[in-house]
Amino acid sequence: MIAYVDSSVLLRLILQQEGALEEWDTVERGVASALVEVECLRTLDRLRIGGQLEEVDLVQLRETVFRVTASLEVVEVSAPVLSRASQPLPTALGTLDAIHLVTALMWRDELETDLVMATHDQALALAARACGLLAIGV
Repeated sequence: MIAYVDSSVLLRLILQQEGALEEWDTVERGVASALVEVECLRTLDRLRIGGQLEEVDLVQLRETVFRVTASLEVVEVSAPVLSRASQPLPTALGTLDAIHLVTALMWRDELETDLVMATHDQALALAARACGLLAIGV
């Protein structure tokens, strides 16, 4: 399966949280926006500042973020992506989710291949389904 992977999926895997994506082992090719690394690292830093992560754990988790994102096909946040994300979408989405959705749609359209949206975010999954993508993880 080819899956667009958002940060909610990576964070649950990396943090070994309950409800991690069951289909992760079936993802043969992962695609993600360059945003995922930033989102994951910011979340880890917030956990550290909030006292939920020790420094040694933070270092190991950051290494895992780098390793996992290096295994993905990372799509840069380009001017065309930002332009399309600023246009009306079929459902209400925040800025980052709109960028994720549009990145997935543009990647799918450019490569003319099937793509699944892997997310634990209900709003992103709903928007993905409204745009013709199968959503998993919700």
